[in-house]
Amino acid sequence: MSNTLPGSLVSVLKDPREQLHIKPGGELGSAGDPSLIGIIPAIAPGNFGSKAFRKEFNLKYAYAGGAMVGGISSTAMVTALSDIGVLGIFGASGLAPAAVEEAMVKLKKDLGTQTFGSCLIHSPQDPTWEEKVVSIYLERGVNLIEASAFLQITPSLVRYRLHGLTVLPDGAILAPNRVIAKVSRQELAKRFFSPPPPKIVQEALNRGWITDKEASLAPQVPMAQDLTAEADSGGHTDFRPALALWPSMIRLAAEYTRKYDYFQPLRVGAAGGLGTPAAILAAQDMGASYFVTGSINQSCVESGLSEGGRILLGKASQTDMSQAPAADMFELGAKVQVLKYGTLFAPRALKITELYRQYPTIKDLPKEEVKNLEEKIFRKSLNQIWEETKTFFSAKDPQLLEKAQANPKLQMALVFRWYLGQASRWAINGIEDRRTDWCIFCGPALGAFNEWVAGSHYEDPTNRRVADVAALLLYGAAVQKRFNLARDLGLLAEQDPVTLPPLPPEELAAFF
Repeated sequence: MSNTLPGSLVSVLKDPREQLHIKPGGELGSAGDPSLIGIIPAIAPGNFGSKAFRKEFNLKYAYAGGAMVGGISSTAMVTALSDIGVLGIFGASGLAPAAVEEAMVKLKKDLGTQTFGSCLIHSPQDPTWEEKVVSIYLERGVNLIEASAFLQITPSLVRYRLHGLTVLPDGAILAPNRVIAKVSRQELAKRFFSPPPPKIVQEALNRGWITDKEASLAPQVPMAQDLTAEADSGGHTDFRPALALWPSMIRLAAEYTRKYDYFQPLRVGAAGGLGTPAAILAAQDMGASYFVTGSINQSCVESGLSEGGRILLGKASQTDMSQAPAADMFELGAKVQVLKYGTLFAPRALKITELYRQYPTIKDLPKEEVKNLEEKIFRKSLNQIWEETKTFFSAKDPQLLEKAQANPKLQMALVFRWYLGQASRWAINGIEDRRTDWCIFCGPALGAFNEWVAGSHYEDPTNRRVADVAALLLYGAAVQKRFNLARDLGLLAEQDPVTLPPLPPEELAAFF
């Protein structure tokens, strides 16, 4: 902390529960003192974000741990966040429907009536996965999903959203199933802020997924009441700058609330880059209704990522990230952000992408490129991988396999997707023999968090618990706000830095 302030003021500023009456020179006074130059209010971490958001989801804090692929945001993580009044979202993407159902059964049993969410990721290459997982969510009474990576509104998503729509006595529409959309582009946000497309509603109705009554009420509800504006993040991302993205999405929410005269205002949460208290405070001051973290949670002990992967994350800086092709949308050219520290996955994945774009079929690949793929990257022959791919898709998606057998370009795509998909599993399972090929989705927020906690209890990832991380950021943001107000009162010189060392768990607990 700066030495410009009296020691007594520094101490009380760090306790956000107490309102301060400030006299000249930073001395503390009392209410009614005519010499007061200002008041620094008490700032409770629980007051950050939207009160309506907290109430709707029965939360103490407007904060969520976002979904991370393959169960990295695990049932243990969801439960740990729920225990402190934070929203946990299970990472269902990349898991077989049976594994998703097992997780839902466990969470419903462990959490009872407490709200939790689960991921529904857009799967244009495997629409049956969406259908099966939505059926599981409906059968198991999972009333909140995070819709991620959607390029368009799908019948499965509409089925989930409209299921159980009814009209309340005051005329409001009760939608039991809530959708939190995660997007980075305004054109996609507009689709989620709008009612379900009539054509897709009709398709869901024709398939027997919704009733006539539910279809008739569809024009009165948005696809998503809440939308997470995802800036530069891990996994699927458009690498958008937060300071430009968040305000534009908040304006759009207000516009569409008026456009459709919704009974309840649309809300926008912030994600991407939230790795320090200052980042949380910036999102708060820009009007975010809630805050979503991801990469920083991945390094915590409750994460479904292997211990070796969490250790690598604990050493990463903000610049230790790179772009790579997305396994699930490889042919579409979609990209993800991954950790480059300690792994060669990113350059190898980009090499594969170059080959896919340059050559029409596997048979057209130069011999030296085939040798490099088989010996250094895949560690298997291309023929072996194709046989494994055929076995996999013969059970999962026979129609896709049939198309690939008739389309050499698609066959090459599926062979290359084998590596991209396996790489994240190797990281999750901690396969040491494939450490150089680990794919760990990660954004720069993790590097910022590492820099902030360096030298503290939390520097070692084995000491990071997801609930402590959430509390650290919310507490730190509240204290940061109070020091900013002290600066506004002229009590801090512009050159005096305000640093907030992370409190150890035993001290942090006093504020939560």
